[in-house]
Amino acid sequence: MITVLGVGNILLSDEGLGVRAVEEFKKRYKYPEEVKVLDGGTLGIDLMYFIEGSEKLLIVDAVLGGKKPGTFYRIESENVKKYFKNKVSMHELGIQEVLALLELMGKPVKEIVILGLEPKSLEVSTSLTPEIEEKIPLLVEEIANQLRKWGVKLEERNGKR
Repeated sequence: MITVLGVGNILLSDEGLGVRAVEEFKKRYKYPEEVKVLDGGTLGIDLMYFIEGSEKLLIVDAVLGGKKPGTFYRIESENVKKYFKNKVSMHELGIQEVLALLELMGKPVKEIVILGLEPKSLEVSTSLTPEIEEKIPLLVEEIANQLRKWGVKLEERNGKR
């Protein structure tokens, strides 16, 4: 099973970009039932119940890399653990704990990829900043590209492939 997980707090402007991108992906694409596409919000440790049993995990999130707002990030392999060591918000700590628990239980996720954008604002707002809003289609395409790389057949909802 493959899980696509959008995380972030939609009440803190660009912090919610992962959730917004996953919502947009679900509107645009049809995907097989062995792919779960979820809004993980800020669930933290409760995400274990949704991730358990996944062989591959695609996390979509705001990434604080210190670059220009809207910069695209792709983090994979050994860099995923490094990424989580540097995170401080609640949902990232929860995911780190979930992945460690699954490993302890003998049910590790075999492959994890993180896709994200550098946020511009983490202020209280339910809207993305214009700089991030315009990059959501890019993020949606990167989600689709990663799933295709994993062998998933996608179909655009408007009939295109």
